[in-house]
Amino acid sequence: MRRFLLAAICFLATVMPVASQTLHVSLRQDLDNLDPTLTTSYVARIVLAGLCDKLFDIDAKLNIVPQLATAYEWSDDRTLILHLRLGVTFHDGEPLDADAVKYSLQRHLTLPGSFRKSEISSIDHIDILDPATVRIALKTPSGAFLAQLTDRSGMIYPPKATEAAGQDFAQHPVCSGPFSFVDRVAQDHVTLTRFPDYWDAKSIHFDKVTYQILPDNSVRFANLKAGTSDITEYLAPTDVAAVKADPRLKLAISDALGYIGLNNNLNQGSRSETPYGKNALVRAALDAAIDRQALVDVVFNGMFAPNVQPVPPNSPFYDATLSPPPRDLAKAKALLRQAGVTPPVMLELLTPNQPDTKQAAEVIQSMAAEAGFDIRIMAIEMTSATQVQQRGDYQAYLNGWSGRVDADGNTFQFLRTGQGNNFTGYSNPAVDTLLEQGRALTDIAQRRVAYDQAWQTLRRDLPITYLYSPRNIVAMTAKLNGFRPVPDGLIRLQGLGMPQLLGMTQTK
Repeated sequence: MRRFLLAAICFLATVMPVASQTLHVSLRQDLDNLDPTLTTSYVARIVLAGLCDKLFDIDAKLNIVPQLATAYEWSDDRTLILHLRLGVTFHDGEPLDADAVKYSLQRHLTLPGSFRKSEISSIDHIDILDPATVRIALKTPSGAFLAQLTDRSGMIYPPKATEAAGQDFAQHPVCSGPFSFVDRVAQDHVTLTRFPDYWDAKSIHFDKVTYQILPDNSVRFANLKAGTSDITEYLAPTDVAAVKADPRLKLAISDALGYIGLNNNLNQGSRSETPYGKNALVRAALDAAIDRQALVDVVFNGMFAPNVQPVPPNSPFYDATLSPPPRDLAKAKALLRQAGVTPPVMLELLTPNQPDTKQAAEVIQSMAAEAGFDIRIMAIEMTSATQVQQRGDYQAYLNGWSGRVDADGNTFQFLRTGQGNNFTGYSNPAVDTLLEQGRALTDIAQRRVAYDQAWQTLRRDLPITYLYSPRNIVAMTAKLNGFRPVPDGLIRLQGLGMPQLLGMTQTK
């Protein structure tokens, strides 16, 4: 009997999560802010996943799945009907209803400085049919619009609390997610506490979540090994073998949706007035000097995929015919001669001061030197680097985009003339037309034709020199159950829990 009792206790220990625990999540960099309309950083998306539910989410297979909206239908090719989840409340007690959805989408569209405006700019108007039903009328048909509601554009605000907070909303954000905001100390941590009235409360098994800001890869790994972090959203590929060898730890590795590349300043202020910024031949010379495979082999243990387009190989919009070319120093030197520039070509390369990103910049610097470039690296903290880029105070910026499920999310706001994240100042009417077609068409085959043509033009213009597609490498304590690897890389707190060993008295 004792054997059966022990077996039952062991079984329960593996499936019953502890309710009174704090989950410690380590992040590779500090976040910019916690206003879904105004934030641009990837790590902010990770924290917002605990704070703010969205109208829809995506699953591991890139399917769009319900969250705050339980269903949808297109009444015609420009009219989307959303059916909202009943009984949802915000952290301040306000009900989440059709009024809140309309308010939030309009805020995304109209708030000064909004980075969501370009994502949902196809909205013409929004009608409230009843408290649980919203009708969104688009200006044109769109095969991309629904996917935008799976991320920050689909996050919904409580109207009263948001209006009351005004410009200070990001200092104490209020949403409808599983956790509510407690505090944030820049460069150190963000703390959330469990929201007891969450609509899916049964899936939440921690009382608090603390997001620790740990930019150094080795420090994050050391904290994980020491047990002061439970899960790290990014493990350096060079540490993967050590995690596999440690029975106290485990990994979740999945293909990502984004890219890393050189964002090139073409037309943003005086810093763009260089041969590199004004002549595509010079940018092509640097492109030819880079051995992408060697880059990912040296810095990332070969775990990332060399790439020359805005979408990764797992995207339905990936063009398999557009493969990364081999390094060609002779071509690089010839292109510089054709451009009429005399080596060494000076170039300042801005980069976040994360160890592996800085190492990647140094590898590029070394490769480029053989072709006639003199690259000076400026490595600074990530949030500061992003602000420098936004001001146009840079020449080239080694950075990336975490990616979206639809190609529109990886391109339109970065490459379309005048859009919110187009900090390169790129403007090509032909590409504008193709990107407009790509988001407006609904047939995926026709959309692929438009994007394939856009990718070819981008390879010539090089507003962004795409280098490689990363992978999501998440490491965690072996005690943590319920992690779901999704290509967007976000840590979803629903279902996460630690096993609990029930107390018992043994007798002999």
